[in-house]
Amino acid sequence: MDNLWQIAGFLLGGFCIILGIVFLALFARYFKLWIQAFFSRAKIGPLALVFMSLRKVKPSVIVDTKIMAVQAGLTDIPTQSYEAHYLAGGNVHRVVHALIVAHRARIELDWDTACAIDLAGRNIISAVETSVDPKVIDCPDPKKSGRPTLDGVAKDGIQLKARARVTVRTNLNQLVGGATEDTVIARVGEGIVSAIGSCESHKEVLANPSVIARNVLDRGLDSQTAFSIVSIDIADIDVGENIGARLRADQAEADVRIAQARAEERRAEAVASEQEMVARTQENQAKVVLAEAEVPLAMAEAFSHGNLRAV
Repeated sequence: MDNLWQIAGFLLGGFCIILGIVFLALFARYFKLWIQAFFSRAKIGPLALVFMSLRKVKPSVIVDTKIMAVQAGLTDIPTQSYEAHYLAGGNVHRVVHALIVAHRARIELDWDTACAIDLAGRNIISAVETSVDPKVIDCPDPKKSGRPTLDGVAKDGIQLKARARVTVRTNLNQLVGGATEDTVIARVGEGIVSAIGSCESHKEVLANPSVIARNVLDRGLDSQTAFSIVSIDIADIDVGENIGARLRADQAEADVRIAQARAEERRAEAVASEQEMVARTQENQAKVVLAEAEVPLAMAEAFSHGNLRAV
């Protein structure tokens, strides 16, 4: 009887050992992740790690990103927010990295805004880096527009060819739904051409190109765009054609053609009038001849009736 109890004890002990080994084999990775989270003060329980796997969320991604956020001082983001963004198809690691950069640079960027930017398909890290370190864009961009300069005409008729460099930083609040870089380039180009056109003389622009930059910058061209314009610098400005003189020459040529047409019209009217007078003269001459032909008949009739006597 004692042998049976010993055998049963051995079997039960062996079963427990095997069960423990299987349990450790299945949940060793969860234990490792929990230890990492525990000592990093990430506050993620072991059951939460198991439930993540059941919800098809990679626990390692959530643990690593939350540890990174906590170590950077971002402790107010709940674990459920990481999971929700992961399940929505977002890049949790990229969002946390962007939040850390913004936090270090003291740029206002909350979790919801960062997630919205990431889910919209924008590179949130690049956006934050551009907000920290503004980038310079060429206006116009020859690769996109095919034109190397912006051409404007001052009031004195002289054409000016300008190139500008626009320094912009990302406006994180307008990044989702805001206009892109192409819109900024188009608006700045339009503003520069308009500013050149408002100058009385091209010499004003050549003497002080910054007048154009200030004029354009004061218009608030970055409204409803994903960028904030920091500065506009005129990189180069050259004198082009004398558009005013060419237009005046074209106008003079057009006036000459109009005058010639009117003179030809008057000449044609004079010729027509002359021909009409000739026709009337010939008509009157014919009437005189007809009248002269009727005189002998009238005299004969008068003789026959005795109305005409010789004196």
